[in-house]
Amino acid sequence: MTKIWRETGFVENDPWVIETDEVKATGEEKPLLGLDELIAKADESNEIGLGVLIKPADDVRRLEPYLSRLDIVAVAFPAFNDGRAFSHASLLRQRLGYANELRAVGDVLIDQVPLMLRVGIDSFAVSNATALKRLAENRLPAIPHHYQPAVRDAEAGKGYSWRRQAKPAA
Repeated sequence: MTKIWRETGFVENDPWVIETDEVKATGEEKPLLGLDELIAKADESNEIGLGVLIKPADDVRRLEPYLSRLDIVAVAFPAFNDGRAFSHASLLRQRLGYANELRAVGDVLIDQVPLMLRVGIDSFAVSNATALKRLAENRLPAIPHHYQPAVRDAEAGKGYSWRRQAKPAA
């Protein structure tokens, strides 16, 4: 079973559904549209509050004219070793200025959650049993040092998250 997690805990009654041939949004649910489907819908209407699912091969820059109309962008992690969604998230947050919900969907593993948070992902569709258990216990793996800039600065130290200075010899 997939649950939605944010840093504040698990979310109840999340309305967003990734539609398939077997699963369709009904009632109060809202569909996460594919990129081409979203662009077609946005071009033919003035609807706001839309959601989109970005797959690894999609060009996330095509979303730029529609970002103000989106409530959520879901980035797909089809396998633990496919990190293109990290780049999508970083582009959305840093270059395109997207400020609404950014969700990781697919193969979301507990070891990747801190790194996903650093690139700006703020909600997670989690189905992995180990990840669900650790998130319920509020046990994220710790990453003490970061050497690259990110949406979120490193908590330790002041200044640039990517610039670390050696301590002077005593």
